[in-house]
Amino acid sequence: MKRLILIRHGKSSWDNEQLPDHRRPLKKRAYNDAELVLNAFKHFYEPPALFWTSHAVRAHETAKLFREKFNVPDDKFEVKEELYTFNQNELLSVIKTCDDEVDKLFVFGHNPAMTILVNHLGDKRIDNLPTTGLCVIDFKEDSWNDISKGKTLVTLFPKNLR
Repeated sequence: MKRLILIRHGKSSWDNEQLPDHRRPLKKRAYNDAELVLNAFKHFYEPPALFWTSHAVRAHETAKLFREKFNVPDDKFEVKEELYTFNQNELLSVIKTCDDEVDKLFVFGHNPAMTILVNHLGDKRIDNLPTTGLCVIDFKEDSWNDISKGKTLVTLFPKNLR
């Protein structure tokens, strides 16, 4: 059985329009939203898990907030440039490369890929995975390469936790 936890990066800043997209930092609100989601999720989290994040600053910073809260060791935290994608097929292809020894995978990434993938893989439709939104999907398969349709266990959206 595999568990996939998809988390969209926190709210990013557009204050400096000269920055390339992948360099945009988090807004202050993103830290507050992360705290809400982390507090709601902390009782559900069971290590061990592998954490993968896009290299984009906003995704990486969001992932580091989760890493810190859950005391994730260095060898369970990876930055993957190929997660900087807005295409759900590319995102799923990366997820399917996960080693089958890993049963729980956290992925920090970007919309629209995240929302489309949540709806494709899960059994509960959502209109939008908001910034710092989290979705947990369980699969019966034993191989990441074989995951197809799973059961949506948890969705956490900051606006519902305020």
